[in-house]
Amino acid sequence: MPGRKPNRAAARLQPAAAFAAEIDGFIGFLELERGLARCTCENYQSDLAQCAAFLARRGVAGWQTVTGVQAGGWIHSLSGADYSVASLARKLAALRGLARHLIREKVRDDDFTVQLSNPKLARRIPGTLSPAEVTRLLAAPNGGDAYSLRDRALLELFYSSGLRVSELAGLTLQQIDLEHGFLRVFGKGSKERVVPVGTKAADAIATYLASSRPHFVKPRTGSQLFLSERGTGLSRMMLWLIVKKYAQRAGITRNVKPHLLRHSFATHLLNGGADLRAIQEMLGHASISTTQIYTAVETQRLLAQHAKYHPRNREG
Repeated sequence: MPGRKPNRAAARLQPAAAFAAEIDGFIGFLELERGLARCTCENYQSDLAQCAAFLARRGVAGWQTVTGVQAGGWIHSLSGADYSVASLARKLAALRGLARHLIREKVRDDDFTVQLSNPKLARRIPGTLSPAEVTRLLAAPNGGDAYSLRDRALLELFYSSGLRVSELAGLTLQQIDLEHGFLRVFGKGSKERVVPVGTKAADAIATYLASSRPHFVKPRTGSQLFLSERGTGLSRMMLWLIVKKYAQRAGITRNVKPHLLRHSFATHLLNGGADLRAIQEMLGHASISTTQIYTAVETQRLLAQHAKYHPRNREG
């Protein structure tokens, strides 16, 4: 696609000429028609370039003649390398997507990936902060200066609404309705959802807007909600540094990343009796199975409590 810059990995590994046009067409379809995130498209482009290089070295003339055995050979060749199961699953997803695209474009009339099996993903239990740790974290920006007021507001909103870090970084003034206690978020795939804003978060944001945000406004400042000292929206890296700074100040010794607040939001709601479907909607998960991972967190907590406190477990 003209005007689209490949990522560094793709730049290092250009596909053979016989494969390149179909890869570009597929990536363009994902960007323009499906609205997939730029980083996802870049990863798929790199994966398919890697596959094309593998096939070209084995004398395959192009995507029109690839067989399931040859495609499976590429996946098998990766199993001995240092790839996570998630990375292997993504590479196979890219290849499957391309195969379906080739059928839509009438380049092929069969799906050469149909016999390939997915690598089994071991679902990791997300880490969470305890309610006491969250309380200490939210109290850490305790000053009355513009930076403390800003940081208190964003931490309160982060935990109150369970936003993704990219969603928080991209928030604008137009997306938040403090009077009615909600905000509109455009999540993955540009899907819009309504997310509640708790009263403490709303109060902190109102204070920030009145007493702190004007301090950061510059002549070219846009409508971003949370601003840096340059008057631009906070980047995801800046949000990560802010969370890390106040976690250390709160005496939390583990490595606290922004996504940990999202996990804590979901887990604490579930522990408090919230409906799993409601949590799914607030998090913006397309599938309930993604949200169900938080039930495993609660199960593990109950097992740990039983092991620690039941008298029969303490007997030697």
